[in-house]
Amino acid sequence: MDFNNSRTHKFLLMLGDILCILIAYVSAFYIRYFDFPDPNWDAFISLLPWIIVIGLFLISVYELYIIDGKQTLSDLFRKILVVVTMLTFLTMASSYLFRAFAMPRSVIVISTVFMVVYLLVFNAVFLKLTRRNVVGKFLIVGNKTNTDQLITKINYPMLKGSEYTCVREGSNIKNIRQMVIDSNYIILCTDISKELKSQVIYHAMEHNKEVYVIPTLYELVLQRATTSPLDDTLVMGVKPFILTWEKLFFKRIFDIIFSFIILVLISPILIVMGVIIKLEDPKAAAIFKQERLGKDDKPFTIYKFRSMISDAESYTGPVLASTDDDRITKVGKFIRATRIDELPQFFNVLKGDMSIVGPRPEREFFINKLLKEHYHYGYRNRVKPGITGYAQVMGKYTTVAEDKLRFDLFYIRNYSFWLDLLIILKTVLVVFDKSKSEGTETENNIKEKNNIYHHDH
Repeated sequence: MDFNNSRTHKFLLMLGDILCILIAYVSAFYIRYFDFPDPNWDAFISLLPWIIVIGLFLISVYELYIIDGKQTLSDLFRKILVVVTMLTFLTMASSYLFRAFAMPRSVIVISTVFMVVYLLVFNAVFLKLTRRNVVGKFLIVGNKTNTDQLITKINYPMLKGSEYTCVREGSNIKNIRQMVIDSNYIILCTDISKELKSQVIYHAMEHNKEVYVIPTLYELVLQRATTSPLDDTLVMGVKPFILTWEKLFFKRIFDIIFSFIILVLISPILIVMGVIIKLEDPKAAAIFKQERLGKDDKPFTIYKFRSMISDAESYTGPVLASTDDDRITKVGKFIRATRIDELPQFFNVLKGDMSIVGPRPEREFFINKLLKEHYHYGYRNRVKPGITGYAQVMGKYTTVAEDKLRFDLFYIRNYSFWLDLLIILKTVLVVFDKSKSEGTETENNIKEKNNIYHHDH
């Protein structure tokens, strides 16, 4: 959610980021030579357009230009580190591709350090200067459970000092209308009636207020509906949650090529990790196999590196891993945090059981349980499950099932090769984000969170 993400701010941030990259190269030249030797400088100038294009692409993919309430310095540092690392490797590749051999590798390496420093300082200062525009008054309309969840989501350092008011269904409509006028941001939860939702939206539009609506699953079904005339009546066409045959064909071709290349590149890691896991517990298998439901609810065997003790569920039955789960081994903690445990799933992709990108595969036990709570949950399995997915890069391990379901259905409805590429690139950030790999919260932690209900923070 971008509470302060105007085009002007985007332009200024992207321009500032590109200038930081260029100044980093100039600084690197000066540190390396105390001058700008003609052959080396000319090689840099010849690569400059590609450096700018690649830089803008990576800045867009990893959204360095985003100004929102949840931006923290640690988030910013992770993004910058990934952007700079990729830019460095792609710049080196470009120098070989375009035969700019006079571009010194030492300058590229030195510029990497300057880039991290310059980008971090510039973005941190920019965030600090624009912070006052982010702080404001929030009006959240919904029941206590939903508003409590939203309060924890907007309780970030960049929004420190914000005020929020929570309104329930059935409150006086005149009071709600006045609160809309007095608020900077209005957020509508999924549990309120269509009538109240319509009244708030129309009233907000009359007073030039922007409303953020958390879509119900029904509203997601209607997304990207086509419109056409039926004689003198306008009708909407709602498509099923499936991918067309040409999308499936190109997605499968990409999966085969990508997974094969990755498996060749990571084969040494697979061998080493297999040996290490086996050494920790010689009697247990290094590869963990489990039945999951794939496309059209067809069962398949998923492969992962074993991160838990052998027969971890023999006494507990099917349960999700928690944050401090004592079933996780010492090696398991590392491979789960770094996502190395997921690498054998590229064999699943090569076999055709999974895709690189798609909803995460679940066990039948949990799917049946979630289907009772969320009728639309079955739509996830209209496509192949993936190693990574939109819900994984946008949410956390502890994100509730309904929120993950929204991301999964959005992905299916809006699938494109470009969206797959964006998700793959953003998956790199997930490895550096601890909150993405932690287990589920314990019951006490959830209760404690649900009891949080402040008015000011």
